Amino acid sequence: MTRTQEPRTAPAPAPEIDQGKLEAFLGKVVDEVGAAYNTVLTAIGDQLGLYRVLADAGPLTTAELAERSGTAERYVREWANAQAASGFLRYDAAAGRYELPPEQAFVLADESSPVYLAGIFQGAPAVFGLTPRIVEGFRSGEGVGWHEHGAALFEGTERFFRSGYRANLVSDWIPALDGVEEKLRRGVAVADVGCGHGASTLLLAEAFPSSTFVGFDYHRASIEAARGRAADAGLGADRVRFEVAGGDEYPGTYDVVAIFDALHDMGDPLAVARHVRESLTPDGTFMLFEPAAGDDVADNLNPVGRLYYAISTMVCTPASLAQPGRAALGAQAGPARLGEILTEAGFTRVREAARTPFNIVLEARP
Repeated sequence: MTRTQEPRTAPAPAPEIDQGKLEAFLGKVVDEVGAAYNTVLTAIGDQLGLYRVLADAGPLTTAELAERSGTAERYVREWANAQAASGFLRYDAAAGRYELPPEQAFVLADESSPVYLAGIFQGAPAVFGLTPRIVEGFRSGEGVGWHEHGAALFEGTERFFRSGYRANLVSDWIPALDGVEEKLRRGVAVADVGCGHGASTLLLAEAFPSSTFVGFDYHRASIEAARGRAADAGLGADRVRFEVAGGDEYPGTYDVVAIFDALHDMGDPLAVARHVRESLTPDGTFMLFEPAAGDDVADNLNPVGRLYYAISTMVCTPASLAQPGRAALGAQAGPARLGEILTEAGFTRVREAARTPFNIVLEARP
């Protein structure tokens, strides 16, 4: 062997393949890819009103479904078969009819349902469309701003969260906070920071007519949409306003400040929390609503954590990395990390007030 030659090492032995585990994983891969495509098909069914037609009419042939929905039967036939194979529809082979079971209708067709989730399917294709940007972000570390996504994501996000807010916000979450319900009924000034289309702001304004509300968001198109929704609800500017402003720069002093599912998306959550502290009255309350999570990764390796980690990779973390601060907190930060931020921002009393499968509610006081 010459000095320039490297000593040869034996190649690592090939790992032994467990055939049963291999077949199980292949089945999981098939299921995953089918689910990815079915996500888009579900968004299509929601957009075209196919679920609503089935919920209203009962079992239909694809020809009947196409006629009632104003769509082409050949497309509807393939869609219905995919939905039946996914367990979203029930197929009666003898009658050749497809049915939307009541449980599925409660999730996909009933907008008053507390578990109405059609919006999360609506937003997914918009996110998928920015995959090349996300791939580049993986390489460069640069972010992708929330405003760079399509309108379907903004509306889908509103629809997804609105059902949970409608089911829990006034009835459970507000009463879980110390003295906040009494304040709101008495009449105080409230800021909803990162309000998006204003779903949370408007629910609170409708429930507590003695209080005044201002929704802030940096995204002008969302603020314009929120103003339109306020007008549709008959809520004038004397009760609720929507203004363009970032979380660390909005003006005014408030008795209550809320951030709904948005702090982790911000570039500098600590700066935002400090600004919230500065904008509160001495006995004010900061209501922080964040995605449900445990404090350790192992706590979040479940279906809800899987969903939130995926969304965080594609939307939340890139959004934070596109802003000054680039904290990239992520959608699964957990109550301990959030509590650290609030304490560092100057809050002296922080507690978890409520929790659902999708949200945690923290209360912070000066």
